[in-house]
Amino acid sequence: MKFYRKEKHLSQEELSEKVDISVKHLSAIERGLTFVSAELLEKLTVSLEIPVFCLFVKQHETAYSDAMLSMIEGIIEKHLMEIIETIKADIRQNNNGRL
Repeated sequence: MKFYRKEKHLSQEELSEKVDISVKHLSAIERGLTFVSAELLEKLTVSLEIPVFCLFVKQHETAYSDAMLSMIEGIIEKHLMEIIETIKADIRQNNNGRL
């Protein structure tokens, strides 16, 4: 992520402000010391204007292994399922518990 942040000429302060986290948290993410939520992952990739998979491969890596692609697919699928469940809950709430 640090590579893409620097490529966009953003400081840690600027990016952390864009995604509404502390500089300390961003630094820990860049150093691989903490994980991010699906929501934060989305904010980061939108702010950096990159596809999600870019954060899961080495810079300028062009060949992806089946294992890497499977891992990326799983992360994306989990995120999409969370979004679907949130939408269903909103619909249930608006329809008095009926879908």
